[in-house]
Amino acid sequence: MDFIRYAEAAASLLNADLAEVDGLVAYLDDRPWLQEKATDRDCMLLRKLQRELRPVFDAGEAGDLPGVTGGLNTLLARHPITPQISDHDAQHLHLHVATGSGSVAEQVIGESLLGLATLVCDLGADRLGVCASATCSNAFVDASPNRSRRYCSERCSSRANVAAYRARQKAGA
Repeated sequence: MDFIRYAEAAASLLNADLAEVDGLVAYLDDRPWLQEKATDRDCMLLRKLQRELRPVFDAGEAGDLPGVTGGLNTLLARHPITPQISDHDAQHLHLHVATGSGSVAEQVIGESLLGLATLVCDLGADRLGVCASATCSNAFVDASPNRSRRYCSERCSSRANVAAYRARQKAGA
């Protein structure tokens, strides 16, 4: 299991529009085997997870370690995960999340929580963030070597830098 990839997917899930199945299908764009199984119920369950997971990212942004760990522990207790060793690539053993019902929502929730929990334990709770742009509130995972990420995307970073440049130019005039 690539826990950073799963954690980043959890942040993307928070930023996804899951009002309709089409939004979930778009979120699962690299996983056609899950896309074909996506249902309205999966969307409902994942919207609930979005509401429950958002405070964890807000706590990470605020440097609130108990908020991050408490939030994740509550979600882990609510959504039990069964990791299993995958040997489909004998040269690269890794963990997968096994789910009881096999629903899309259970799969995504399990991967998200295990990825975030592993990331927080291995790299720290301060790796969960919220975009610093005044016009954006997207969540992100900071996998940078020096913990310097402040924006959810290059687009938001560029917009903020251009706005700051223009403000300096205006102030200097």
